[in-house]
Amino acid sequence: VQLVESGGDFVHPGGSLRLSCTVSGSPEDISNIYFMGWYRRQPEKSREEVASITVDNGWAPNYAEFVKGRFTISRDIPKNTLYLQMNALDFEDTAVYYCSVWYRVSPTRIDTSWGQGTQVTVSS
Repeated sequence: VQLVESGGDFVHPGGSLRLSCTVSGSPEDISNIYFMGWYRRQPEKSREEVASITVDNGWAPNYAEFVKGRFTISRDIPKNTLYLQMNALDFEDTAVYYCSVWYRVSPTRIDTSWGQGTQVTVSS
């Protein structure tokens, strides 16, 4: 499974952006995706999870505390695309944002794919 993120940009504090993650690969692998998530890496910090959805909880969204009420994760199944709507952006949201999926390749093997990342810069 291959992932390509887009939508990163410069934005003023309080602004909004929508990130997209296009998923491609074999139909079988895509159909076996059971976790989809957005992560970010702020300058000089470790990567952290921002939001995710998983089949285990009926694809209900899960958010990190620092984005609750501001970010929304969603997916468009026919378009094989994962989105992250980001509102009320703050300086602390400056980071490279990555999407990731986990999918089952066989009963005993799981693979993980990551995109290349898209830069979000919040600046006045």
